[in-house]
Amino acid sequence: MKKLLLSAAAVFAFAYANAQEETTSTGGFSTGDVFISGSVGFGSEKTGDFKATEFNFSPRAGYFVSDNIALGLALGYNNTKQDEEFGFGTAEVTTNTFEIGAFGRYYFMPASQFSLFTQLGVNYGTTKSEIDNEEFNKANGFNVEFAPGISYFISEHFALEATFGVLSYTTVEPDEDDADSTNTFQLGLNMSDINFGLIYKF
Repeated sequence: MKKLLLSAAAVFAFAYANAQEETTSTGGFSTGDVFISGSVGFGSEKTGDFKATEFNFSPRAGYFVSDNIALGLALGYNNTKQDEEFGFGTAEVTTNTFEIGAFGRYYFMPASQFSLFTQLGVNYGTTKSEIDNEEFNKANGFNVEFAPGISYFISEHFALEATFGVLSYTTVEPDEDDADSTNTFQLGLNMSDINFGLIYKF
């Protein structure tokens, strides 16, 4: 499915303009700083009479408890809708996923314009699926993930960041009696495991 980042161009254009105005500071982090970031995505796909759409929204916020360490909270929402063929005909399958989590980061050069960091996050999520607005599946789970990253300030308040790869453990259990959980361990380093973002520091 092709994903379109609707607001990416506008956000980066604003960040670039702000960077031109604030030439006296190269940014950087220190104790007491607060930052916010997040992503919004929408995608659609159609093959014949079958169509699918996806929407996701993931805000997060962090606070520097020391010059090197930041702690924060993250939220996530993902909605997918797609037409599928069943024995009784075609039906729309809708899946909604909600997540809440906490994360910690250690920055190696926080006061500099460029810095390396490592991130450890723990998330809890719940997923509900429906067929033509009738619930047929629900599951709950959590995951722990670790990823290194880089941060680069383009102005006093705006920074670009990217995380590379992922080391994670995920467990998901259907909301049913005597249901078995699915446990997944992942170690990845490819293009799908590279995530880019823009953060704003207060």
